[in-house]
Amino acid sequence: MEAFIPDVRKSKNRTKRAPATDLKREEVKRQKHVKLMKALGEEDESVKELEKLVFGGEEDLVERLEDRGASLLEDDESSASEEENEARLQLPESRKAAWEDDDDGADEEVDMTHRFRRDFTKSDAEAKMPKQKLQQRLKEQFQKAMGGTPSWAETKVKKNKKRGGHEYEDDDDDDEEEEDSLLQKTGNFVGTSESLPKGIIRMKKCLNANNDRPAEDRLSTVQFHPSAQVVMTAGLDHSISLFQVDGKTNPKIQSIHLEKFPVNKACFSTNGEQVVATGLKNKLFYIYDMMEGKIIPVPTVRGLNEKRVKEFEVSPEGESLLFTGSAGYLHLMTMKTREVVRTMKVNGSVCGTAFSADGSKIFSSTEEGEVFIWDVRSSRCLNRFVDDGCIKGTSIAVSRDGQYLACGSQSGVVNVYSQASCLTSSQPKPLKAIMNLLTPATSLRFNPTSEILAIASRSDDEANRLVHLPSLTVFSNFPMFRRKTIYRTFSLDFSPNSGFYSVANNKGDALLFRLLHYGDF
Repeated sequence: MEAFIPDVRKSKNRTKRAPATDLKREEVKRQKHVKLMKALGEEDESVKELEKLVFGGEEDLVERLEDRGASLLEDDESSASEEENEARLQLPESRKAAWEDDDDGADEEVDMTHRFRRDFTKSDAEAKMPKQKLQQRLKEQFQKAMGGTPSWAETKVKKNKKRGGHEYEDDDDDDEEEEDSLLQKTGNFVGTSESLPKGIIRMKKCLNANNDRPAEDRLSTVQFHPSAQVVMTAGLDHSISLFQVDGKTNPKIQSIHLEKFPVNKACFSTNGEQVVATGLKNKLFYIYDMMEGKIIPVPTVRGLNEKRVKEFEVSPEGESLLFTGSAGYLHLMTMKTREVVRTMKVNGSVCGTAFSADGSKIFSSTEEGEVFIWDVRSSRCLNRFVDDGCIKGTSIAVSRDGQYLACGSQSGVVNVYSQASCLTSSQPKPLKAIMNLLTPATSLRFNPTSEILAIASRSDDEANRLVHLPSLTVFSNFPMFRRKTIYRTFSLDFSPNSGFYSVANNKGDALLFRLLHYGDF
């Protein structure tokens, strides 16, 4: 697939010497194109730039775009003097073209039926496409993924406007959208110097994250990319889709279809270059390599003696997958060799697992209401305790800062513990029992700053709450009552810097909410 490169070639049919004015304009245009290519570094690299934008490398792109902005500003200021100088120049007739292409005149057509090129077609009639037209489509895809000029590339600083009115606003509030325009780059930023206040959370409902391609069946997964402004959805319609998140149009980047494979869970690798997806019925799982565009089926794993694998977790350092097996077994597989290197067993059936932030420990919850804490290196059980008041466990989650542990139960109660006490006590007492859910607490997620705990149930519509962790109280304005939007929650996630919160439901929608307290994506 050829990369898009600005065409600055001279016409081969030109036989007469052009007037000085035309030569002047051509030269000025040529110089601007040369500067643009240098600034963007796009010499046969536009596809790689698109990959870097979506899957990492944003810092280099930021620097180049800022350099391009400075160059173009200098062009504007000196354009008058350049035009005067160029008017006095007499360019020789034998001047070489600015660009030579060995394939000039060749109107080669590309097969567009290949599964990795289908997204660039607009109808079935485009089974074949000239290279030149495909280059234009690549340019359009690149510009679409860019989402226009990002805020960090603009030299004009917008003044902050005072917020007013409602704490929960719809996406037709143009002034609010303009004020809360997002950075196109993510990282370990501090969104605000102030702590998150309790009581009411300032947020705004945005266009669904997957509005460009709604799922045809319920979604099983929604997850934000660890380093790019991208969100992934996956579900029972056998598809995995990627969308750029801008809060306004959320354009689709790519979709892949896994034949006869309803996706039970999908998850980005730690470096964000791959997606791991498991199904419902067997132990086959897929690894989608986004950098190479390859879908890799993994039918067997050495040492994995299970009839099927559905649930798994990716280790924080990215080297391992933890599969939940049957009869209380946990299997740790290395990504490098794809073989099981550790096996642990609990009493009962595992209903949830989570890695500690540094990847050294595994927390597992059982349907019998017990929590086991494992040392990853030795596979030794460090501690075990009964979740306070729990009859049947359903879920577990740990905070990134190592402060909290949350355990969900069949009754809907979510106990929030201190991680430190869970490591040392055989009978730790919860810091707070959250009782706002009336049906099983099936989804738990801490936000990256460990200020919010999202809890939800897939058994009831609108059973989704946000807990303010410092005060251990529930935000009173979420969800919006008298306006049914969430339906049944099957997955939820926060963006890397907590600027967005997304909920995947049984209607095939990935709802998107802008958390206004956080300034970054």
